[in-house]
Amino acid sequence: MALQETTLDTLTRERAPAETYRVEIHALDAGWYVVRLHHAEGVKELVDDTGRARRFTGTQWVSRALRPLGFTSAVLTHADTQDEMINAPMRPVSAEQRLASGMRVAFRT
Repeated sequence: MALQETTLDTLTRERAPAETYRVEIHALDAGWYVVRLHHAEGVKELVDDTGRARRFTGTQWVSRALRPLGFTSAVLTHADTQDEMINAPMRPVSAEQRLASGMRVAFRT
C-alpha cells in the first residue's frame, strides 16, 4: 500500500488532528527523521510543499512542528534493513510491528 501524503498546512486545517493520528518519527541514516501519521485508513507521510518527504534533523524539531497542533507524543522507529549483529538481511516489518517495537517520545517545546 502506497503512503498517502499531507503537509503541515493541511494538518492545521484539520479538526482535532491529534485525536485522528498516531505519530511515528522514523529515524533514517545521517541524523535525518521523517514523520508518518497512522490513522484508521492507512498511513500518511508528512511532506513539504513540493511533495517531498519533510525531513527533520532532530526529534525536537518534530515536536516544535506538531506540538502546537495538539500532538503530545510519538513513537520513534528506526530503519531496519540488516541484522546489525550478523549483517544478515531481515524480513520487512509491518507498520504495526514498527510501532509496537518503537520507543515512545514526549513532545515538550
